Amino acid sequence: MNKHEILVVDDEAQIRKLLQITLESNDYKVRLATTGKEAQISAAHHPPELIILDLGLPDKSGHIVLKELREWYNKSIIILSVIDNEEDIVSALDNGATDYLTKPFRTAELLARIRAAIRRNSTENDESNIKIGELEIDIISRTAKKNNEVLKLTSTEFNLLSLFARNEGRVLTHQFILKEIWGVGFQTETQYLRVFVGTLRKKIEDNPNQPKYIITESGVGYRFGK
Repeated sequence: MNKHEILVVDDEAQIRKLLQITLESNDYKVRLATTGKEAQISAAHHPPELIILDLGLPDKSGHIVLKELREWYNKSIIILSVIDNEEDIVSALDNGATDYLTKPFRTAELLARIRAAIRRNSTENDESNIKIGELEIDIISRTAKKNNEVLKLTSTEFNLLSLFARNEGRVLTHQFILKEIWGVGFQTETQYLRVFVGTLRKKIEDNPNQPKYIITESGVGYRFGK
């Protein structure tokens, strides 16, 4: 049984109830909060394995709550909000959200995102060797294999693959990736990133036109997973 504890922060009673029933039926422990202040107090006293956070809270913006939580809370935070414009999504992800889903949501998708986020929590302290699907990435030796065959990657391609792998299941914005791989001066060069993602897909995907590892999140960035 999982028994990981999840803090649900949402001011809609119907959503809280739905999430509580869904999560408890999948063997998660659930705590509930209706305001930003209540969420912060609850998380501080009993740090959960994961937080599901709505942006439209009655006392303060969910964006502010996210920023304040990220000052000390280092585990996964999934945004679940009716707000679906790219600016809010990118802002939340850049401010530390692990993932972002819009309401109405599919239960199966939410549970999959939760599993990926919790798996990332448990592996982020042991990232020297990462296995995802048919891929194996050795961070120390800077080698990558697919089905036990070594992939011929450039230094930049390996850096990009390892960044994706270390953030499995998390949506990474264009700006975040560009800053991490190429530096602050490249944060607006999204076309530059698309070229490198395209070449990397050709080397790791069975069908680069229908990728199963590097998934495009339109207008936002990329998600890596299997």
